[in-house]
Amino acid sequence: MAIVIVTGSAGLIGAEATRFFHSKGMDVVGIDNDMRRYFFGDGASTRWSQEQLERSIPTYRHHTVDIRDAAAIDAIFQRHGDDIVAVIHTAAQPSHDWAAREPVTDFTTNANGTLNLLEATRKFCERAVFIFTSTNKVYGDTPNRLPLVELETRWELSPEHPWASYGIPEDMSIDQTLHSLFGASKVAADVLVQEYGRYFGMRTAVFRGGCLTGSGHSGAELHGFLSYLMKCAVAGKPYTVFGYKGKQVRDNIHSHDLVSAFWHVFENPRSGVVYNMGGGRFSNCSMIEAIGICEELTGCPMDITYQDDNRVGDHIWWISDTRAFQRDYPNWRQKFDLRRIMEDIHEGCRERVPAE
Repeated sequence: MAIVIVTGSAGLIGAEATRFFHSKGMDVVGIDNDMRRYFFGDGASTRWSQEQLERSIPTYRHHTVDIRDAAAIDAIFQRHGDDIVAVIHTAAQPSHDWAAREPVTDFTTNANGTLNLLEATRKFCERAVFIFTSTNKVYGDTPNRLPLVELETRWELSPEHPWASYGIPEDMSIDQTLHSLFGASKVAADVLVQEYGRYFGMRTAVFRGGCLTGSGHSGAELHGFLSYLMKCAVAGKPYTVFGYKGKQVRDNIHSHDLVSAFWHVFENPRSGVVYNMGGGRFSNCSMIEAIGICEELTGCPMDITYQDDNRVGDHIWWISDTRAFQRDYPNWRQKFDLRRIMEDIHEGCRERVPAE
């Protein structure tokens, strides 16, 4: 039986990938030690997701292993060897702010952990497709130098700019910019994955995600803004917007659409490729616009506080240009626009929030 290794398997993207690749007839081996609970507290624990996977997929095998433990990672990979056809690496420390609290934990998780997985793949299943969820934060705050125009509910890229119609492409520089420590650790991992593809000829792909979201997200204040925003809306809790008048813009891609892109890469892999991946012009919103949809779906006004200070290195405007991926994989389509994403998150929050 073909085996897929999924790291962060109880997280948003990992759980989606587990279900998706299982539906394609593959066995999934998950690696997840619920570090999200350590990062963001009990309310962000992914234990519920792990238990859901174990109940719904009898063949799913879970390992509570830290990706920083090279010996434990090697043991898992050695056990399955060439039966491993894909490695989907989604485990990470994902927050700007948290990284500054424990820089060593952030870097060893994001960079060293990725190196451990690449080495295990090279030693035990070199032909496996290695898919890595990077981040648009590898570009640092360079996007904030773009010519932006302030509109009533959002910032927008000047219509005269050549990227205005499609968003930011992969050839934006990642150098000489303020990344945050999180951004720096993800740059290291991102470049490592590219290099194992280019230098060793491994079949690697890097996805530089915008806001990855969906009902499976265990949203926290420091990570997962749409999920956490909706959680606050459903529970009637206050929410704080940091900087930019609430007009900062993000593109949002549903976990299903992202994992569908993973599948296209698995079916037709390349070496050392890099793709910006997000909702693009198909699915994006400002904070103000997202708050409005939350209020509409819940039928209640939200308790919103606006702070003038933005998070360090935070983007004012980010929309991904996904055309490079679409050129390589023209049959891929996004199914979830912003409204459908928000409805999905709302439904998931209504099921879980009252029990928390």
